[in-house]
Amino acid sequence: MLIKRKIKTMRRAIISSTKLIMFTILSILLLAACGEQKTNKVAAVGAAEPIKTYQWKMVTSWPKNFPGLGIGPETFAKYVDEMSAGRLTVQVYGAGELVPGFEVFDAVSQGTVQMGHSGAYYWKGKIPASVIFGAIPFGMTTSEFNAWLQYGGGLALWQELYKPFGIVPMAGGSSGAQFAGWFKKEINSIADLKGLKMRIPGLGGEVMKRAGALPVTLTGGEIFSSLQSGAIDASEWVGPYNDLAFGFHQAAQYYYSSVWHETGTSLEFLINEKALASLPKDLQKIVEVAARAVNQDMHDEYNARNHVALKTLIEKHNVQLRKLPDDVLQELKKYTEQVLAEQVENDQGFAKVWQSYSEFLSSIREYNDLTLKEYFQHR
Repeated sequence: MLIKRKIKTMRRAIISSTKLIMFTILSILLLAACGEQKTNKVAAVGAAEPIKTYQWKMVTSWPKNFPGLGIGPETFAKYVDEMSAGRLTVQVYGAGELVPGFEVFDAVSQGTVQMGHSGAYYWKGKIPASVIFGAIPFGMTTSEFNAWLQYGGGLALWQELYKPFGIVPMAGGSSGAQFAGWFKKEINSIADLKGLKMRIPGLGGEVMKRAGALPVTLTGGEIFSSLQSGAIDASEWVGPYNDLAFGFHQAAQYYYSSVWHETGTSLEFLINEKALASLPKDLQKIVEVAARAVNQDMHDEYNARNHVALKTLIEKHNVQLRKLPDDVLQELKKYTEQVLAEQVENDQGFAKVWQSYSEFLSSIREYNDLTLKEYFQHR
């Protein structure tokens, strides 16, 4: 009996020792595993390279945060910041804050800043064909122009034009079809344009010059004071949304809605080629996608705001809305054809781009006449 008790006691001791040994081994293994995991994490953190960030500056030809035109660059900066998780930030400057509005192209070309936002027709003195990427009198609508850019070879031609200047252009928004503008006197015939001092850039200005007017180029911020002081007799700008914001109804009496000189005005992002190439591929794509998004967003905004602003101008401010006489428009179209023919003859770059533009316009116009034009007549 005594022997049985001793054997039983020894068994218990052995079992307890075994459990203790197993527990100790498991604890050592767990501690080792945790230590290895922690070491690996520390090693991984220590080995990770710091995230590289890029800070860009964008200068524009518009007043800071101006409705439509000025908001587009701000929206672009917001999209880029969000999509890149802060890896690329863009600081936007209004006209005159870093460089004057008409020096945006040079600032980007020289690498003073990485980006700009402006209108291509401002550079016709440097690149005659640039006006085609801003606005052509009696030319494409915004949707037609964007189709030509992205699927008709227009963008490649645009990039080819700007490459010698170290700039990569991208479409940067559209105000859509623009009104003929503000006049201090009524226009009843083509003769009423003779001697008229009018702010109007691009080929529209060349056409008005052919009609006997005196075209003047001014930035948006200079127009109101020039109209009010009598330095100019008339001005086109954009349309009701922006014209109301500048208060042009306080400086000119007659508002002409007839669309002719800027039928689908396109704005542009100007990007320094070296700055863009220095970005990783994913950030380059983010810049491209953000530009495409802003290009559409701005046009949507103008479509939503213009008709509301026009109603305010007429009902609240008693603006007298007018249409240019048909014979005046016919004369302006004739002068447009003459100006375009001269541009084609005098500049090979213009001729090359114009051939692509005009062929695409001819084709898509036939289709839109069969569809949208007929639809609008019956809606």
